[in-house]
Amino acid sequence: MRSAFYFLILGLSCTIASEAAAVELKKPPGSIRVATYNVSMYRDREGQLAEDLEKGDNQARSIAEVLRRVQPDVLLLNEFDFDQTGQPGKRFLRDYLGRGDNGLDQLLLGSAFYRPVNTGVPSGLDLDNDGIPTGPADAFGFGRYPGQYGMRLITKFPIDLDSARTFQKFLWKDMPGAKLPVDPKTGESYYSPEVLDIFRLSSKSHWDVPVEVTIGDTTRTIHLLCAHPTPPVFDGPEDRNGRRNHDEIRLWADYITPDKSDYLVDDRGNRGGLAEGESFVILGDLNADPVDGDSGGDNIGQLLKHPRVNATFTPASDGAVDASAKHADLNSNHQGDAKFDTANFSGDGHGNLRVDYVLPSRDLTVVGSGVYWPKEGEPGSEAILATDHRLVWVDLAFPTEDSQAGDGKTE
Repeated sequence: MRSAFYFLILGLSCTIASEAAAVELKKPPGSIRVATYNVSMYRDREGQLAEDLEKGDNQARSIAEVLRRVQPDVLLLNEFDFDQTGQPGKRFLRDYLGRGDNGLDQLLLGSAFYRPVNTGVPSGLDLDNDGIPTGPADAFGFGRYPGQYGMRLITKFPIDLDSARTFQKFLWKDMPGAKLPVDPKTGESYYSPEVLDIFRLSSKSHWDVPVEVTIGDTTRTIHLLCAHPTPPVFDGPEDRNGRRNHDEIRLWADYITPDKSDYLVDDRGNRGGLAEGESFVILGDLNADPVDGDSGGDNIGQLLKHPRVNATFTPASDGAVDASAKHADLNSNHQGDAKFDTANFSGDGHGNLRVDYVLPSRDLTVVGSGVYWPKEGEPGSEAILATDHRLVWVDLAFPTEDSQAGDGKTE
């Protein structure tokens, strides 16, 4: 979510430096660039994003600048408000990413996937036990209106829409051994049986989107596993959000483990997970740092330590190190290396953390990666202030005789 200080910047003119993108942003030949970016393009009321984009929006211009500099081929946008018509996304592509000016190329991504999410969808029950069943925390995912904090996937490659799967409505209680919260005062379930009968696991949604990726003369299907689990905060001693974060991440860990995924049923009623041998990339703001923050390493460790996930690399930036030092009072007790951080939560008092991920399967070769976090004064350093997250990218290639699947480039 956007830091409060960003609104001070909106009053300034949105200038874009004319310098060419830095050398380190050049994509290696024979590869594709896969990125995730929490853009904080949510609004206070339903339909407001469409209105803002139509009249011209400084935040969207800054987000577009970052994307035009990095030039991803596959991109997941987190916190881009869902609209059933798709018009806000189409306008963002056409009027913001489609501009070729100020020394920056257009970003042309023609295929899109967007579906309803749980945020803001009323549950009709009192999910946070405050005695009122109509608040934003009583929605299936925290939100003030349906679609707030949504997701949108855009790519230059064809999407197999007929084979795409969503798990928006999967119930938390249907996960074997789920970490359902317990009231520490009573030792009983924090949620009543009535609540558990309707409580959805995914705070937004979980998507498996197959994309037909072509590199050179080779075309392969890559499953893009997209999600945005709830942050492990804003709860109480029962740790309901921390536990939900754990199990939202676990869903993907089980999905890519054939002997653990039989319980999973998608929104079309199809059972099971991803078959052995299928290529995938898990991407999104997963709201879990491997070392620091409120989630603990166990949450994201389910993926980083998974035998099918290539986690031999860690995207990094020098700008994150500088940013961490500027807020030493919040980051001095952190154990993780600051260069791996992907979000600046200093405005919320949480310091900087690594919460955004692009995690490929081991049958894909990592040839580059990074976090777009320029130092103060460098090209793009003002544009990144449009959100408290930073874009994370990984450059992937299909294995060749000269490369071995699973080898990664450590940044």
